[in-house]
Amino acid sequence: MPPKHFGLQYTLIAIVFLGGIITLWFGYLPTIMCPLHHDSYFQFTEKYNKTVFPQLDKPTLLLWFWPENYRFNLSDCKFFFDVDGCFLTDDRSLYSMADRVLIFHKAIELNLSNLPPSPRPLFQQWIWFHVESPTNTKRIPGLENLFNLTLSYRSDANIVVRNHLKVRKTPINKIVIPKKDKLLCWIVSNTDPQTGTAVRTGYYNQLKKYIKVHVFGKAVGWSLKYEDYYPVIASCKFYLAFENSIHKDYITEKINAPLAVGTVPIVLGPPRENYEKFFPASSFIHVNDFANAKSLAQYIITVNRDDQLYRSYFQWRKYMYAKRHLILQNHEFLKPICTACEYVGRHKEYNVAQDIYKWYFS
Repeated sequence: MPPKHFGLQYTLIAIVFLGGIITLWFGYLPTIMCPLHHDSYFQFTEKYNKTVFPQLDKPTLLLWFWPENYRFNLSDCKFFFDVDGCFLTDDRSLYSMADRVLIFHKAIELNLSNLPPSPRPLFQQWIWFHVESPTNTKRIPGLENLFNLTLSYRSDANIVVRNHLKVRKTPINKIVIPKKDKLLCWIVSNTDPQTGTAVRTGYYNQLKKYIKVHVFGKAVGWSLKYEDYYPVIASCKFYLAFENSIHKDYITEKINAPLAVGTVPIVLGPPRENYEKFFPASSFIHVNDFANAKSLAQYIITVNRDDQLYRSYFQWRKYMYAKRHLILQNHEFLKPICTACEYVGRHKEYNVAQDIYKWYFS
């Protein structure tokens, strides 16, 4: 009869043998899988983990539609706005793990067939992405109580997107105004009354009877190159920052461009009080301050002849400045998407779905 410890020796030998096989297997596995390059396995693993398991310290924001199919590099939020608070992706295969889903209103089918699948994950929230005015908004039945958050120009939206003035760290004493060779300009791409532009087009038709207006844009067949957009506005003493429709808070980039380059904007949109929520009262001229287009034209001519009065419209620039907004077509929706990413990175709380139409059309 063999000694009692004899079986134990065999057991230990078997364990050591199996351990050696396992070590060899995992040690040489990368080489077996990628015989051409030992490091390829590790590169593959790293890429796989980043795709399937995004940065776990950041919430995932899934861009369900590319707005108007204008695509940009997903790293542009960091490059242009220093926004890096979320994992931004357009990969729909990550839907089930996405914390928030950003859905562009104008891309939704009337039968809702291209919305994300239901039921949605319990932790997930949907963001209604819409930056058009109510006049230019198509009601799609069935959306009333699908969205938890709103992304809009409205100041009472959950995520507000607009071009804000920046405060200078140190006030400046000397204000430099670019040289001007045109009195009054307007860049306009759409004058179709079906899209709510009748008010601004009608006002322009009256104004041009009393003062010369240099008009550029697709609407008049004189399109500008992107690189000419800001130089043209800077070359004008006054600029028509006319919105296509009149609604609360609907104040777009049309006023930002002249403020950014040193031109006085003449605005047509919501009441002056609404503009003054975002811009100094002396930084713009409002059409509502005049009885009619003729009176406005006469005032423009008066200001043009009085250098001190004209310069008074730039005193705000001592303390604030406007940053030029992006104008390339594929960047049109970059700022709102990046703003949503920044919001998602800072706000973890859950929001109950709301009736977006009751809010938006009120």
